[in-house]
Amino acid sequence: MTDRRYAALIDADNVSEKYINAILDELSNEGIVTYKRIYGDWTKPALGSWKSVLLNHSITPIQQYGYTTGKNSTDSAMIIDAMDILYSENVDGFCIVSSDSDFTRLAVRLRESGMYVIGMGERKTPTPFISACNRFLYLENLEKSESTNSVTAPAESVSLNKDKITRALQTIIDEVSDEDGWASLSEVGNILLKRYPSFDVRSFGYTKLTPFVNHLGRFDIYSVPSEKGNVKVIYIRNK
Repeated sequence: MTDRRYAALIDADNVSEKYINAILDELSNEGIVTYKRIYGDWTKPALGSWKSVLLNHSITPIQQYGYTTGKNSTDSAMIIDAMDILYSENVDGFCIVSSDSDFTRLAVRLRESGMYVIGMGERKTPTPFISACNRFLYLENLEKSESTNSVTAPAESVSLNKDKITRALQTIIDEVSDEDGWASLSEVGNILLKRYPSFDVRSFGYTKLTPFVNHLGRFDIYSVPSEKGNVKVIYIRNK
């Protein structure tokens, strides 16, 4: 399968430069980053900390002056560029990095055009923007994985808890399982992400889906070698 080509558009007004390594590393797992652009008024001292990391990561800064008090010109510039990139047909998806709900309509519009949309933002990100994305990742989770390479302290998700995820998993398994009640964990996980774009096992202190599901204690799990032999196919069933 060919890797998806992504346009990464970063809102410098709403994202700290400390996340940049985690953002690009995570996106590289998803595909090829064709565009890397960051938007803000670079004459402002507050964005000075970003300047030192742009060259190291080949990110193109887009200057956007604040023409009117109370209006966010950065949002408008990102939206215009996103539509230009969309119509160029050079990408398969977008990564919108911001904690601003103003990008909700943009995410919806891109998905309507067949784009796969990944959102990244801090936990303060409003729910409408999260729900508008195919997948949404909390920057705090990415930063923690980047700095420790593992998660050791379980933490509850802001908008999702274990009981809600357990019920969702049970429902999905009922919908897609075979006559014996078994379903592919990979398929179940993919459906769960579609229904809850912000779900991330790192929010609960895990790095993989299987140990997280096993920890819930409400499911039977077994695995069999794949045809290639070096990969296991994991199945899940409601207890």
